[in-house]
Amino acid sequence: QVQLVESGGGLVQAGGSLRLSCAASGRTFSSYGMGWFRQAPGKEREFVGAIDWSGGRTYYADSVKGRFSISRDNAKNTVYLQMNSLKPEDTAVYYCAAHRRGWGRNQEDEYEYWGQGTQVTVSS
Repeated sequence: QVQLVESGGGLVQAGGSLRLSCAASGRTFSSYGMGWFRQAPGKEREFVGAIDWSGGRTYYADSVKGRFSISRDNAKNTVYLQMNSLKPEDTAVYYCAAHRRGWGRNQEDEYEYWGQGTQVTVSS
């Protein structure tokens, strides 16, 4: 079993940057693909991006492509979401999630474990 804890959220002005971290418990972190999702007020949770178990492959939702990047450090059991050029519409609760299915998972029900979320607010 994997427990996930996000951190790094906060309030930032439009155009600014934040880096979210997701710390995982357990010895098998490196066997999990990881994803980031977000949920804005009144909206459904949506996929942001994903990274494979090795960190060698990433992909992103069109809405964040070129602005956000995901990385991981398996030695530290941590995955990161670097968010640049933030926009007010990026305001949401951000969640990290883990799965052990194949590459390319962008649906909520494909992920086994979830963190509690961290709030990101972008002011205009």
